[in-house]
Amino acid sequence: MATGQLFSKTTQALFYNYKQLPIQRMLDFDFLCGRETPSVAGIINPGSDGFQKLFFGQEEIAIPVHPTIEAACNAHPTADVFINFASFRSAAASSMSALKQPTIRVVAIIAEGVPESDAKQLISYARANNKVIIGPATVGGIQAGAFKIGDTAGTIDNIIQCKLYRPGSVGFVSKSGGMSNELYNTIARVTDGIYEGIAIGGDVFPGSTLSDHILRFNNIPQVKMMVVLGELGGKDEYSLVEALKQGKVQKPVVAWVSGTCARLFKSEVQFGHAGAKSGGELESAQAKNQALREAGAIVPTSYEALEGAIKETFEKLVEEGKISPVAEITPPPIPEDLKTAIKSGKVRAPTHIISTISDDRGEEPCYAGVPMSTIIEQGFGVGDVISLLWFKRSLPRYCTQFIEICIMLCADHGPCVSGAHNSIVTARAGKDLVSSLVSGLLTIGPRFGGAIDDAARYFKDACDKGLTPYEFVEGMKKKGIRVPGIGHRIKSRDNRDKRVQLLQKYAHTHFPSVKYMEYAVQVETYTLSKANNLVMNVDGAIGSLFLDLLSGSGMFTKQEIDEIVEIGYLNGLFVLARSIGLIGHTFDQKRLKQPLYRHPWEDVLYTK
Repeated sequence: MATGQLFSKTTQALFYNYKQLPIQRMLDFDFLCGRETPSVAGIINPGSDGFQKLFFGQEEIAIPVHPTIEAACNAHPTADVFINFASFRSAAASSMSALKQPTIRVVAIIAEGVPESDAKQLISYARANNKVIIGPATVGGIQAGAFKIGDTAGTIDNIIQCKLYRPGSVGFVSKSGGMSNELYNTIARVTDGIYEGIAIGGDVFPGSTLSDHILRFNNIPQVKMMVVLGELGGKDEYSLVEALKQGKVQKPVVAWVSGTCARLFKSEVQFGHAGAKSGGELESAQAKNQALREAGAIVPTSYEALEGAIKETFEKLVEEGKISPVAEITPPPIPEDLKTAIKSGKVRAPTHIISTISDDRGEEPCYAGVPMSTIIEQGFGVGDVISLLWFKRSLPRYCTQFIEICIMLCADHGPCVSGAHNSIVTARAGKDLVSSLVSGLLTIGPRFGGAIDDAARYFKDACDKGLTPYEFVEGMKKKGIRVPGIGHRIKSRDNRDKRVQLLQKYAHTHFPSVKYMEYAVQVETYTLSKANNLVMNVDGAIGSLFLDLLSGSGMFTKQEIDEIVEIGYLNGLFVLARSIGLIGHTFDQKRLKQPLYRHPWEDVLYTK
């Protein structure tokens, strides 16, 4: 593997399995380093394509999304790093697919717990084809001032504190991603910072070893010294011991193997990583530290002394003229995300939508402040949900039951009414459910099912003004307005609408007051004296009774009642109810596999 530098300021990557935060962190690091192009060339989200919007500094950019690894590699032939955020279940297969692409040179596998047999196959293929694997179980790696993988080095604040926005003189490699962040900070305090840092991962079989990267650092002129952080378990550190003994490393190596506390335990201890488990004295931290020390590495007496050893080595190289400390620069400020700025109280921003009826921000959705669990546990019905979402309050049970009765009675009125007919014709034309439903709903208006609000409005106005039925009806006639809620094409004085009778019976039994309904009945009595079919229809019954519900419940002010009628709440009941029937007619036609409808000639009057 030896060779040299893995990354540069022009390196671009393909990111597998979209994760917004690590990609945005990569782009923020790019901006911090003064890169001209984003380091993420494309995103691979199996089965998806399009674009994802992210920020490159203050500019919003669109990064292409590809459905397959092959498609991404073909679209971005210069992107030679594959960052794999797949789960441990699919990480091996996707990584192997990436390794087989001629354009991919480095694969970083973030997932922990990749099966060891799969890891061995990946390692074998990579070595045979001169490719590099970082991971599995890694946070990734970073070249200061140039390129970083995913979440490496954490937040922007940490990156700035560790001076990773510009290259230093130290090459660093460890097994642990978390400890890498700690060491980046330590190294920045006592040297001019990191040139490149790699976390090889904590699994038993890492794709690349500590010595692989140390030998690589040895070939990078800008790296003047190396720092290694190993851990108990496995024998990876001994390959570095051999490289040191054979003189393959000419630059100072400061090393420490963590896990010396393991001897304090009576039984074998499994530390955080799968590979951090001592399998005998040779794999203990003490044995490895001693072997590294004897091979020529600078090994302190404890982890606490590691910082001092790094500082002493760096200062010695400076004195010898082998290092000219990097001049400090001021990185550009990263624009703060609006969400973060609002949360911290730095800015305020107007919202774009106001919602008062529901809230989905907590552990469970709430309707008008009532949690979903309460709605289910207390046995709320559809009427109760409507009362919460439409009226923003829990109405008494007789009110919500009345709402449910209205929905049941208005759900359908046969296939011949205009709304059902339109849905049937549309369904038979092969259209989908939504199209068929909307076709029927668009028929609802002043002449079909949409007169409930008008009936309520006119009945209320006349009743509140004290108009007699004669004055009301004749006044409407002079204005050229038909009385809404009165009149039916089929029903008459001797053939009343059963739905109207059921609603009136329920109201007489349960409502504290039926003032508006009684007024509507008086109007009906007068209109029946004019024509036999001028009976109260279901629109008039629901409109007048809803006025009684709103006023009689004592839960609405006069202003609220007027607003409810004006906005169109009552027609909303008919729309909701009739949707049930229109959906039923649509399903019925599709189930019966009915052909395209054509109106018969004999039912059309052709005239000039």
